[in-house]
Amino acid sequence: MISINTHISLRPFNTFGLDANAAHFCTIHTIQELSQLLRQAPPQPLRVLGGGSNILFVQDVDGTLLKNEIKGKEILHTWANKVHVRLGSGENWHETVRWAVEQGLGGIENLSLIPGTVGAAPVQNIGAYGVELKDVFVRLHAVDLLTGQSKTFWKKDCLFGYRDSIFKSVHKGRYFITDLVLSLTRQHHSIHVQYGDISKTLEAMQVTGKPTIHQISKAVIAIRSSKLPDPKVIGNCGSFFKNPEITTALFENIRQNHPTAPGYPLPNGQVKIPAGWLIEQCGWKGKRVGNTGSYEKQALVLFNHGGATGTEVAQLAKEIIQSVKTRFGVPLEAEVNIW
Repeated sequence: MISINTHISLRPFNTFGLDANAAHFCTIHTIQELSQLLRQAPPQPLRVLGGGSNILFVQDVDGTLLKNEIKGKEILHTWANKVHVRLGSGENWHETVRWAVEQGLGGIENLSLIPGTVGAAPVQNIGAYGVELKDVFVRLHAVDLLTGQSKTFWKKDCLFGYRDSIFKSVHKGRYFITDLVLSLTRQHHSIHVQYGDISKTLEAMQVTGKPTIHQISKAVIAIRSSKLPDPKVIGNCGSFFKNPEITTALFENIRQNHPTAPGYPLPNGQVKIPAGWLIEQCGWKGKRVGNTGSYEKQALVLFNHGGATGTEVAQLAKEIIQSVKTRFGVPLEAEVNIW
């Protein structure tokens, strides 16, 4: 029988460094172990934990927490300019990006240094600097935690949206993702440097001409490292809020009082406005409230300075949401999963 531990501290398993306990805890290394566990009828409900980099624990976790440690990287098929790679869902995402870049495989270099596991990537449809996971996604395999049956989800099945997927809505908590297949390029890579500070950073790196995927990855790592605190030093989970999409009319109304307000027109006619800018305008950037606060270099990041509880962080998030709504009429939505 596979081992199930009880009353396990989750502090080492979440990047916020929050103290919470799991009533039952089991580490899953293979699909076979997962199947064996399900046959043992473990205490319900079942929850899946990856890297713990997108979770805010506001209470202890009942039922059984399944820690995903399914590893593996494999090139499945190779064509003239494409490869399909299969990745174990428990692999570290950033290490996977590094592996791809070292192999000369392009498509995810802009997603360097995003924390978490491969299995969490499609749940969030992670994205940064003009690239989202859905751009390279082919399919994934998952196990239904209710029935124990395996299922393949193709791109259209996942209902990918902005930091969203079917695994955050209709199927939230139902499936244990076991592996992903991504389509990457071998040459003639599609280069994205028009977002954020990538071009400026490449210029500072004295990169001329068309940059390589190695250079883009290095630039993204430099940018993210300069803006985001290291969770090993200051507990955090990166961006706490999504960048809201608002109507053109509301954006123009904001621009009347803030002519330099940043906004990015979207194909659906909406405008994406940076949540960090909104939060900063409301005076939260760099502000500390008890043992938590908004990070001084990036207002989107809420942190645990040491000793904070999940409830404290959630309360701060609630106050920030209310202040942005009151001042700008823009509703903010948490990107983080609150348990």
